[in-house]
Amino acid sequence: MQLTKISQNSAILLEHAKNSGMSSAELLDAVRSREVERFGKAQTGHFHYDELFSYAREHGEDLEKAIQEGYRITFNTRNGLKIWLEEAFGISSESDFRVGEGIIDQLQLTEEQLGRLKDALAVNWTVQEEPLTGGKIQVKLTVRGLQ
Repeated sequence: MQLTKISQNSAILLEHAKNSGMSSAELLDAVRSREVERFGKAQTGHFHYDELFSYAREHGEDLEKAIQEGYRITFNTRNGLKIWLEEAFGISSESDFRVGEGIIDQLQLTEEQLGRLKDALAVNWTVQEEPLTGGKIQVKLTVRGLQ
């Protein structure tokens, strides 16, 4: 199955909305209505939804399909990937993984989280995995070409 492609920013905004307590149904309703106000509880700090719909329309992003079926990010920056990981998995770069130049490592994920990461991760990053005890997997992400 070909996942719909969306920008890193759109993916982060969708994950932040979920992380802020919006259910999938609420998220779908907000996207279908194109009413920014429906993201009220998610609009905090650096997370602003004002341009989500216009950007998606201009760049052909199917946000509804992304929410329902999953998505692939078109391009990940190191900092954007860090933020996406924090929002998507409720983890912290200060305690749960390390961010370096062109690398993110010491990331421990479940099999389900790793599958989700692999689906969403842009092709400019590679994934290395090492099984750990207790059902976790040690993951190292590297910018393609820096391995």
